[in-house]
Amino acid sequence: MKINNPFYKKIDKISLNKILKILKFSKFKKKIYLKGINDLINATQYEISFFNSLKYKDSLNKTKSKYIITHKKYEKIVDKVSNSIVVENVLKSVADVTNLFYPDAINDVVDLYLENPNKKKFINVKFGKNVLIGKNVKIGRNSLIGHNTIIESNVKIGSNSQIGSNILIKNSIIGNNVRILDGSVLGKKGFGFMPRNKENFRYPHIGMVIINDNVEIGCNNTIDRGSMSNTVIGSNTFLDNQVHIAHNVIIGKNCIITAQVGFAGSVKIGNNVMIGGQAGISGHLNIGNNVQIGGGSGVVKNIPDNSKVMGYPAKDLRNFLKENK
Repeated sequence: MKINNPFYKKIDKISLNKILKILKFSKFKKKIYLKGINDLINATQYEISFFNSLKYKDSLNKTKSKYIITHKKYEKIVDKVSNSIVVENVLKSVADVTNLFYPDAINDVVDLYLENPNKKKFINVKFGKNVLIGKNVKIGRNSLIGHNTIIESNVKIGSNSQIGSNILIKNSIIGNNVRILDGSVLGKKGFGFMPRNKENFRYPHIGMVIINDNVEIGCNNTIDRGSMSNTVIGSNTFLDNQVHIAHNVIIGKNCIITAQVGFAGSVKIGNNVMIGGQAGISGHLNIGNNVQIGGGSGVVKNIPDNSKVMGYPAKDLRNFLKENK
């Protein structure tokens, strides 16, 4: 289900020709307007998308987008399902188009419209000292917000949730009965940039953080918002202290993630997954359902359902134990 993003001002429509001019592509010209940019799965026929890896070929075959930014080596593959827009650097081009539709998203500025909470507005919500709330924030009944916590504009928090002290929440939608412990940061932009001409070109992050019901997030966790899609934590998943979740990560239901685990961007974790402390998960991987990953492991490839792995690189647990008797 696609959720409307309330956090960024978006240009309603931009002509295809204007987009093509920025991308320096002149293979075709059509007097039509596009309404946005999106990933292959979520893009509509009125949105531009992008394809830069064969990992996403299944998504390409399902996309509704009629115009797709890609590299020359994927041109023939894209042309079978859509209109390819060939560029030298796909990610740089996607960033340029994203900046067109979301001109303010590149900046991760401090919300300047914070004020002390109006307790008449938030029914049956308890606030600690020095709490600051932005505009259009919604907090459900019987929730508690701890000392020195900042909740920026348009954030939504469900009922019966407990938000600890010294927490920053922005660009996030949080469900019911959620526990977020002290010192965590949710919804800041991810670590997205590209080196170019001895400088770093920053990539805009227009996604959100979505925390589903009955989740617990430990102390000093950092959960980055999505770059194009959203970062999502499934219901009844528990995170220990000092966990880092990068942009576009999706974690399923009923997972247990112990201390100091790190997820690189665009990882997809199934349901009922258990991960031991200090494990690292490389980017753009799929981890199946009912998987167990031992502490200190380094996961560098996809893991199928019902697997138990350990080591660096992570391998089947039985093989790991045989090799390390």
